[in-house]
Amino acid sequence: MPLSPAVRFNLTRWLIFLVLILAYITVYFHRMAPGVVSGELMATFHTSGAALGSLAAMYFYVYAAMQIPSGVLADALGTRTTVVVGNLLAGCGAILFGLAPTLAVASAGRLMVGLGVSVVFVCTMKSNSVWFSESRYGFMSGLTLLVGNLGSVMAAGPLAALLDVVTWRATFVAIGAVSIALGVLGAIVVRNRPEDCSFAPLSDATKAPFTGLGALGRQLLEVARNRHLWPGFVVNFGTTGGLYAFMGLWGMPYLRDVKGFERPEAAAYMTVMLLGFALGCLFFGWFSDWLRRRKAVLLASVMLYLLSWALLAMPPWTSAVYGYPVFALMGFAGAGFTVTFPVAKEVSDPRFAGMAVAIVNMGTFIGTSLMQPAFGKVLDIFWQGTLQDGLRLYAARDYQAGFLLMAGYAAMALVAAFFVKETGCRNIAGALRAKQD
Repeated sequence: MPLSPAVRFNLTRWLIFLVLILAYITVYFHRMAPGVVSGELMATFHTSGAALGSLAAMYFYVYAAMQIPSGVLADALGTRTTVVVGNLLAGCGAILFGLAPTLAVASAGRLMVGLGVSVVFVCTMKSNSVWFSESRYGFMSGLTLLVGNLGSVMAAGPLAALLDVVTWRATFVAIGAVSIALGVLGAIVVRNRPEDCSFAPLSDATKAPFTGLGALGRQLLEVARNRHLWPGFVVNFGTTGGLYAFMGLWGMPYLRDVKGFERPEAAAYMTVMLLGFALGCLFFGWFSDWLRRRKAVLLASVMLYLLSWALLAMPPWTSAVYGYPVFALMGFAGAGFTVTFPVAKEVSDPRFAGMAVAIVNMGTFIGTSLMQPAFGKVLDIFWQGTLQDGLRLYAARDYQAGFLLMAGYAAMALVAAFFVKETGCRNIAGALRAKQD
């Protein structure tokens, strides 16, 4: 018995989503894994805290720089071509990183990984805007980030356990092979829009016509001139930028140096934070859809995130009864950034949803690329010269100085959240243009 058009449509869009979300899981694994192997990297390449921060941030430098080009590629070339090429490049970069004989080669590998994976999230969000209705976009944004965060969860506890069996080099070579395989699968399965599979379109968020670089430049300038996008950029810079810097690099060394935890125990704390982040992504996306309010949800999440840094920095905690809830709260509250993506889509021309999401998302990775080495620099400034097995050992006050830096960025994000435009969960780009005219 042949399937009905509705059933075929649902199967097609969820299969496309599955392939894209598998690619997005590897993005998070690539992003967070260096924090788990930070000790091995420092020992292998004989680095300082600032140098290790720069190595990890290499990924974020190129990721941030590629966000607007990623939006242009997603809108002009479509999801399929962009994601396939990105996965292949990321796979080759991870293999190079795993085989790197020197810090310079490892940095080149991280740069290739960042370049390749930089397109995956924006393309996934663009695909969601085409294959799913506007009323479900907040939920789909949260679901994308929830499932994608499984990659970061796997980069914490399971990777820490795996490192007792295989080397960090073998692990990165293996994840490179997985990324290449997903590139091939994307070429087979992913399609840019329903019309490519003979289905009717759900919205106006179709592929923008490519009429030359000049026209694309004008379109990008028009999107970038939308002042309602930039508060979301600053929110992501101050919240998720700091959270990724801590989850992706400095959380494990903090728990090792200050709390004296072995890697499995430290990884358990990071897993709790990552699970809180994953669940928060789904909750805030769903809750803002249900409440039909974006700004209030975002403000509440940023306030909680700022509070979590104060809770982590102030008391000299030693008990898991205190530590686990604080780590969970920081991850959960930091996930409120999810709301900035529906807002970006809802204040912009639907045809250029990729560019709008890319601009807002860029804030996260500019923030992380600056905060990872800045946090390491603060540690080096306050370091008292203590070494353990050839590694720099930082004290509690060194990390507290870094936490104050993160809290300052979070306070900046809170100010920006007050300027976010309330959309009522609907596209208001036309009304905004009419008001300006």
